[in-house]
Amino acid sequence: GVPLIDARLGERYRGEKEPIDPKAGHIPGALSAPFVENLDADRRFKSPDALRRRYEELGAAEGAVFYCGSGVNATHHILAMEIAGLPNALLYAGSWSDWSSRDAPVATGSEP
Repeated sequence: GVPLIDARLGERYRGEKEPIDPKAGHIPGALSAPFVENLDADRRFKSPDALRRRYEELGAAEGAVFYCGSGVNATHHILAMEIAGLPNALLYAGSWSDWSSRDAPVATGSEP
């Protein structure tokens, strides 16, 4: 299958901080890849080659499902994959707000 990637900042992924939703942490098995790491020092998207390398390292060169808190920041990854020329970038539209409101497992810490 394709990887599930959490676009939020590390502190929210690890469950150290949750300013909005009822539970802190991440979906078990999800990889942490903060969307801000798609940007260079000028806050512009990195080059297509740099983005492609990032997604290859995440195991997402053939596609991925992205989520964040509410589905907004995850779309940043979808655009970055388009810039990189990579296929099958999908959005979990409900994102963490949906997952954390259900009786679903939650992981904390740095490991997926």
